[in-house]
Amino acid sequence: MTSADTAETIVKARRAAIGPATAVALGLIALLIVWLAVNFEKSPALFVKAFLIGITNGSVYALVALGYTLVYGILELINFAHGDVFMLGGMMSATFLVSIFHLGSDPSAVYLWPALFASLAISIVFCGVLNASIERIAYRPLRKAPRLAPLITAIAMSFILQNVAIAWKGPNYISLPINILPHGVVFSIGRNTYTWDALIVVLLTVPVLVALVWLVQYTKRGKAMRATAQDREAAAMMGIDVNRTISFTFLIAGGLAGAAGLIYAIYFTSIRFDQGFQLGLFAFTAAVLGGIGNLPGAVLGALFIGLVQSFNNTLGWHAPGSDWTQSIVFSILILILVFRPEGILGERTPEGG
Repeated sequence: MTSADTAETIVKARRAAIGPATAVALGLIALLIVWLAVNFEKSPALFVKAFLIGITNGSVYALVALGYTLVYGILELINFAHGDVFMLGGMMSATFLVSIFHLGSDPSAVYLWPALFASLAISIVFCGVLNASIERIAYRPLRKAPRLAPLITAIAMSFILQNVAIAWKGPNYISLPINILPHGVVFSIGRNTYTWDALIVVLLTVPVLVALVWLVQYTKRGKAMRATAQDREAAAMMGIDVNRTISFTFLIAGGLAGAAGLIYAIYFTSIRFDQGFQLGLFAFTAAVLGGIGNLPGAVLGALFIGLVQSFNNTLGWHAPGSDWTQSIVFSILILILVFRPEGILGERTPEGG
């Protein structure tokens, strides 16, 4: 084949890649950019406020999304019960903060931080053990079953955990004092202020994310997790205890859900039995958007979803409003699965080829 033939083949391949589907995707992205630019031009202060809220919300989603992507990376299982583990962690945290530590509005820093870290540790351990127990009881016996069986089991576990929450706390919201976190101003941008309660959410989230990346990338247990994710049979032949590695992965994923539950409870000051399922679907969308199985991708997707939700709820020019948030988020999920199923960062799953 001559160089001219090679060049012609490359040109044809590029033209084929830019088909109607790609053109539609690029058009939607262009419309989104224009919409954001117009809103920024009309109300810069409101735009900045929405951006800061989106980053804070996305930080919470990131903790839950990382749990999804960890489990899927090893078992290729969408653990729909993961969001409900997060919900129970939030309820556990709210119970300890209010009933055990007796935190009220505007607590002193000397008492607030020990109570928060103690509740965080309890929530992480509780949710980690709960998630590992679910894997041992519900998922491990179905590991060699058809893929539909563990998927249905995961949905069933989700409803079981919701009913546990209803039996424990009832169907109503569990509330915390509104001013449990300080609301002083950290910095101001125009007329918008960034308060300490939002910053504390980020300060609690970032170390957890950094610790997870360090665990997966640089520890012996993390190497075992990555080897098991790549090829379970080969990992077992190399002396890795696959069952223990999978249980450890569920333990870590549950701990992340517990940390997210505490952060959600203290920031939004209320939680209910069905909020885990709703937020879990948002976090799953974030994991798929960033590239499920890819840790940085899960964080990136979570921040994106947080920004989409905040912009839609806050901006004034032709924003659909909060009633449309779920429809928009799941439309993003469908578009990603259609146009780029491997996600933004291009992490290929076995289904993706």
